[in-house]
Amino acid sequence: MCGRNCICKKLSSPCVIAVLGFVLLTDISMSGLRAQEPMNLKPPRAYNQEGLTPDEAAAVYVYESNNRSVANIATRIGNPRVMFLENPTEDAGSGFVLDSEGHILTNFHVIENAQRIQVTLFSGESYEADPVGVDPINDMAVIRIKAPPELLFPVRLGDSAGLRVGMKVFAIGNPFGLERTMTTGIISSLNRSLPVTKARSIKSVIQIDAAINPGNSGGPLLNSHGELIGMNTAIASRTGQNSGIGFAIPVNLIRRVVPELIEHGRVIRPDSGILEVLRTEEGLRILRLDPDGAATKAGLRGPELRRTKRGLLTFEVEDRNSADLIVGVNGKKTLQVDEFLSEVESHRPGEQITVEVIRGGKPVSVPMKLQ
Repeated sequence: MCGRNCICKKLSSPCVIAVLGFVLLTDISMSGLRAQEPMNLKPPRAYNQEGLTPDEAAAVYVYESNNRSVANIATRIGNPRVMFLENPTEDAGSGFVLDSEGHILTNFHVIENAQRIQVTLFSGESYEADPVGVDPINDMAVIRIKAPPELLFPVRLGDSAGLRVGMKVFAIGNPFGLERTMTTGIISSLNRSLPVTKARSIKSVIQIDAAINPGNSGGPLLNSHGELIGMNTAIASRTGQNSGIGFAIPVNLIRRVVPELIEHGRVIRPDSGILEVLRTEEGLRILRLDPDGAATKAGLRGPELRRTKRGLLTFEVEDRNSADLIVGVNGKKTLQVDEFLSEVESHRPGEQITVEVIRGGKPVSVPMKLQ
């Protein structure tokens, strides 16, 4: 027998005979199959006039109706004029057009500390962008460019309240600088919490398995109707690249935050007047209150100061056990600082909430008007 890499020149070679035998047997078998082929075979899927399956047609529609809304955002950090003192660095991310006035939404971490923000639209035109408003807690930022309205294609806002695990999603962004790249996947889970600081996290985050990589941050997450349902913001990865777990900020949170960023430059959050708490296994012990704050006016109690004598000296001792222990807000259990703040900030200044506390070992409900 010949070696694996031989080239046979004689027809009597075992290699050639074996190959010819295989071809002959295959041809006989295939001819037998053709003789028994069913008469009324139907294609497994219906195709449209362009030869696309329904899934392919939906994906093409989503991309073609939204790719012009996606912007490439390049930032420069540091002062380029002071080269000997500071080395300027560049970074890139994604964003999407909100309206015909040039407002673009992206992640706060994309433009954080940026000295210069440059936005490139689908047409290839680049514009300097100015920050309009930021919300670091929810990792959102609105910037604005002065571009002609005919080059601005706003996204269509959907609704994230009715999302379900298993729904198909489409992510468009600029991973690794590859402009307007689309990836697909499904919703893997809902109502995740995504930490943004040690004490705060974004609530109701969408978990997806669509490929999200560096550069995708700030890009739109879309449903099969081409509607915005979220903004891609993070991945869970040890390497910094996609591992099948991505996260997106839900569009209903975007609906609440963006108008305030455009109007005020920040989110006007309600203030409870509770300045400091101590987290315990039973709840949040109030340590410090604003004397003129909502909590003080509502009657919530902090630690009492008790005077004790030691010889000729008198000391004031803080009795923390006398302070109210917060265990819930509006009937929702809140044993974490983040849970309490999220529930409070889901309301507007002037609205009334009910804070459930343990006082002297007994449950007490305290109505409080937010400032």
